[in-house]
Amino acid sequence: MFKINENFLHLSRNYLFSTISKKIDEFTQLNPNADIIRLGIGDVTQPLSSSIIDVMHRSVNEMSRKETFRGYGPEQGYNFLREKIAETDFQQRGIQIDADEIFISDGSKSDTGNIGDILGDSNRIAITNPVYPVYLDSTIMRLGKSDKIILLECNEENGFLPDLPIKSVDVVFLCYPNNPTGTVMSREKLKKWVEWAINNNSLILFDAAYEAYIMDSDVPKSIFEIENAEKCAIEFRSFSKNAGFTGLRCSYTVVPKTLEAISSNGEKLSLNMLWGRRQATKFNGTPYIVQRAAEAVYSEEGQKEVGGLVSYYMKNAALIRNSLMKKGWIVFGGENAPYVWLKCPEGNDSWSFFDQLLEKCHIVGTPGVGFGSNGEGFFRLTAFNSYEKTVEAIERINTHL
Repeated sequence: MFKINENFLHLSRNYLFSTISKKIDEFTQLNPNADIIRLGIGDVTQPLSSSIIDVMHRSVNEMSRKETFRGYGPEQGYNFLREKIAETDFQQRGIQIDADEIFISDGSKSDTGNIGDILGDSNRIAITNPVYPVYLDSTIMRLGKSDKIILLECNEENGFLPDLPIKSVDVVFLCYPNNPTGTVMSREKLKKWVEWAINNNSLILFDAAYEAYIMDSDVPKSIFEIENAEKCAIEFRSFSKNAGFTGLRCSYTVVPKTLEAISSNGEKLSLNMLWGRRQATKFNGTPYIVQRAAEAVYSEEGQKEVGGLVSYYMKNAALIRNSLMKKGWIVFGGENAPYVWLKCPEGNDSWSFFDQLLEKCHIVGTPGVGFGSNGEGFFRLTAFNSYEKTVEAIERINTHL
């Protein structure tokens, strides 16, 4: 009989947010009238801005006419979007990234999970603990429960920022602003990581999905702000959290042409070329209508609207952070990220606090232990609900906890 990929047997049976959904369903069945406020999964709640909607309507109309209809598009993305990204997100900030180094996709989750397709199975891969589950789970799917997977300990003592690896490491996943902790990496700290990668011939997979929420000028929005990063890093970006594209699905990955790896016979090969080859085989491209919508983000009006959306969510983050700190709770994040990471009060473990918050306050958050063992005793709240619901959530916490 045919066999399965047994690496999947090393994963938790359920994805974190599936378990949370099951718990919510069970609670709702017992409490059908409960008004649940969701501050758990990092999904946005505000509608798409008017300039984006207008462009989408025009693009839909194009698809209805023979002269402007579009079928399959380029797997790497349409040039109109790739060029706009290169110019606005990088070149205008003094970073030399070209359009052909940008690959449009349907979400950073996909690309961070699939990037291992072009990397050898002999690589030692470092992943922070706690961590966004996709990095670890997708690596286990490829390698199994392997000693090649090295966890970088992040905890209250080091401010949830990993130290440079002591052991030999070939590839490292970094996400800043961080999901789940909301922490950020200063320019000086990120510079040390780039220097380490260059000196050790290692690759940094840098997830910058939340860069739009950075308010501090000392915090880089892109790893390519750091000298020589184009020789050791791939960067992942998303339109989901800054422009509200969680339902549209659009992102991009930057693979510099100067980035090389070696084959088993010592030949140097371009990762840009390999990723392009991978996408051409396994990906049929992000829809034209969605890419036109993403292009609208870079218009003058689109930039204003997206900036307003980010400010809206950061107002929520500040409210959550400041209110919890007034209660004397230990809090991380919420200043340069839409996530607030709190230490569970009264010595609760993560799932006990989840149950307490749901039962007493009718609020859903995310247990920190779902992001790794170092998340035990911590809890994540998101700023992505409405301001009115966020205010109400804080009032409930102050009243019942």
